[in-house]
Amino acid sequence: MNKAPAHFEGLNIAALESRRADDMARMITRHGGIAHVSPSMREVPIDPNRAAIDFAYRVITGEVNVVVLMTGVGFRFLLKAIERHVDQQRFLDALSDITTICRGPKPAAAMRELGLTATYRVPEPNTWRELLQTIDANVSIANQVVGVQEYGVSNASLVAGLEARGATVETVRVYGWEFPESTDSLEENVRALANGKRDMLLVTSAHQVVNMLRMAEELNVVDDLRRGLHSTVIASIGPTTSEMLRECELHVDFEPSHPKMGHLVTEAARQSSELTKAKRRVKPIRWSEESKPQSDNMPPHPSDDSLFMKACRGEATERTPVWLMRQAGRYMAEYREVRAKQSFLELCANPKLCSEVMCTAVDRLGVDAAIIFSDLLPLLVPMGFDLEFVAGDGPVIHNPVRSGDDLSRVKALDQPEKLDFVYETVRQTRADLPESIPLIGFAGSPFTLASYAIEGGGSRQYTNTKKLMHSDAGAWADLMNKLSESITVYLNHQIAAGAQCVQLFDSWAGCLSPMDYSKFVLPWMKQIIAGIDPSVPVINFATGNPELLPLLRGDRRTVVGVDWRISLDVAWQRIGHDCAVQGNMDPSVLLADPDVIRETVDQLLQSVDGRPGHIFNLGHGVLKETPVENVIALVETVKELSQR
Repeated sequence: MNKAPAHFEGLNIAALESRRADDMARMITRHGGIAHVSPSMREVPIDPNRAAIDFAYRVITGEVNVVVLMTGVGFRFLLKAIERHVDQQRFLDALSDITTICRGPKPAAAMRELGLTATYRVPEPNTWRELLQTIDANVSIANQVVGVQEYGVSNASLVAGLEARGATVETVRVYGWEFPESTDSLEENVRALANGKRDMLLVTSAHQVVNMLRMAEELNVVDDLRRGLHSTVIASIGPTTSEMLRECELHVDFEPSHPKMGHLVTEAARQSSELTKAKRRVKPIRWSEESKPQSDNMPPHPSDDSLFMKACRGEATERTPVWLMRQAGRYMAEYREVRAKQSFLELCANPKLCSEVMCTAVDRLGVDAAIIFSDLLPLLVPMGFDLEFVAGDGPVIHNPVRSGDDLSRVKALDQPEKLDFVYETVRQTRADLPESIPLIGFAGSPFTLASYAIEGGGSRQYTNTKKLMHSDAGAWADLMNKLSESITVYLNHQIAAGAQCVQLFDSWAGCLSPMDYSKFVLPWMKQIIAGIDPSVPVINFATGNPELLPLLRGDRRTVVGVDWRISLDVAWQRIGHDCAVQGNMDPSVLLADPDVIRETVDQLLQSVDGRPGHIFNLGHGVLKETPVENVIALVETVKELSQR
C-alpha cells in the first residue's frame, strides 16, 4: 500500500480539533507530521431554553418571516430544546411556509433529514458576508422579522448587516461552548505553543480560538502564547475561522482552497516548508538604535491625531479626510516644470525635488495626507533587474524572468541601502511637510512587481506571468518569496525614515480570479503585512476586480483601498464594516464640470452615511488631462459636504 507523501517532514503540528480529533491526528501523521491534537471544546445545550421555545411559538404563529440557520448541529439542538414544549410537526410545517436560509451545506442537510428544503443556501466560503450577499440577491428583508439560530458568541457584524437592511433581528442561542471534560491535552498544547515548541497550528473553528485564549488566561501565559504564535504558522480552515483569529489579533498564514479538514491538512502539508521558513523570517530588518520604528522608542508623531490617521483606525472624525493618489503629477504645471529638466528616474532619485513636488501639491490642493513621490519599480533594480523608463512606452525591464532557471539572478533586498534615495525622500518630505499632515510611504505588491519582472513591462493578458504561475509552482513561490521579503524590508525602512502609514499598490491583481489570488498571492500578502512595523496602518489597494475585496482585509490595522468599479457602500459591505476603507470616485469625473463633481461627491458621501473609517480618495490616480482647478474643487467639496 502506497503512503501519501510526507510533506510535513517531521514538523510538530498542533490542532485543536474536538469532534474529529482521531481523524485529524491520523491525517497529520499520514502526511509526515508529529501530531499534537487536543480537543478544545464541547457543545453544551442550554436547558431549559426558554428563548428557543418562545422563538418556536413565534415561527408557528407567523411572527417570524425569515429564519437563518447557521449550523446543522444548532438546528438539531433547537429541535431538541423545544421537543417537550412545542408540537414539532407544526414547527416544521411553519418553517416550510416561510423563507429559510442555510449558511452552507450542513444546516441544509439537517433540514433534509426532516423532509425540508432550504429556500436559499449560502455559497462557500459561507461567511456572514456571503450570507448577506445571498439575501441582497434574493430576499427583501426590510420591515421583516428575521430569526437567526446562533452558535456560541453572537455575530455582531451579521446582526448589524441585517438591521442595516431594515430587518428586526431575533436571535436564538441553542448551545454554548465549554472546555472539554478533560483539559490535560489542551493545556499541554497551549504551553507548548507559548514556548515555541510547535511549528504549525491547525484551527478548524472560530470557537477553538476563543477557548485556546481562555485556557491561556487560566494558565497565565497569554503574552507568552502570543509571542510563541508569532513564529508559529497559523493555518485556518476558512474565512469564518480566520475572521475570529484576526479579531483576536492573531495573524493567519494559510487558508486552504476549500474550507474542509482534508484540504486544510493536505494543502498545509504541501506548503509547510515554505510557510515555516517564511514565518521564521518575519524579522525582516535589524534596527539600529537611531532608526528604530516609532513603536519601539519614539512618542507618537503629531499627525497621529490627524483626521487621516483617525480614519485609518476606524475612529469618528468631524469630517471625512481626503487625499488623492497621484496628487503630484503631470496634471500640475509645477510638476511639469520640474519634470522637464530630468528623466523620471532622475527625478525619483532626487529627494529634494521629490519633496518639493509633493509638498507643492499638498499645499495647493489642501489635502489631509501626503504620499512620497516615487515609483513602484525602483525596488526591482537592486534585486537584479535592468529597468528603464522609455518615452512613449513607459517602464521596460530588459532582463525579464521567464523560467525557474532565470531566478538564479534574482536576489532579495539584502542591501537595502541601495534604495537610500527613497528613504531620504521620506526624511526630506517629512521635514518639509507641516507636522499635522501624515506622510504615506508605499511599495508595489508582489504580484504587480512579479508581473513587471516577468512580462518586461505592462501587459494586457499577463500571458508569461500566468504561465509561470500555473506551470512552475516552485519558481513562482521562489520569486514571490524574494519579492515579499524585499517589500517588507523596503517599507520598514520607509517607516523608520518617518512615514506614518504605508500603502501597497496591486495595479494588476484584477486579472486574477479570487481562487487564483487566494492560492498564488494571498499567502505572500499576509507575510508582508505581518512583517510590517505594527505601529503604522497599512492600506491594501488592488484594482480591477471587486470580487477580491474580502481578501484584502489583512490584519486589524489594514485599510482596504477600493477602486471605482463598485459602489463604495456595496464594497464596504463585502469587506466588513469593522474595517476602514479608502476610495473610490472614478478619476474621470474630474474631467467634468464642477457641478457634476459636486453631485458625485455628494452621492458617494451619502452612500457612506457618516460611518467612521472612510478616507475619501479616487479609485485610481489623477488623470494627466485633469484641470487642477477641478481637483481643488473636489477637495473643497469633500471638506464641505462631509462636515458632521
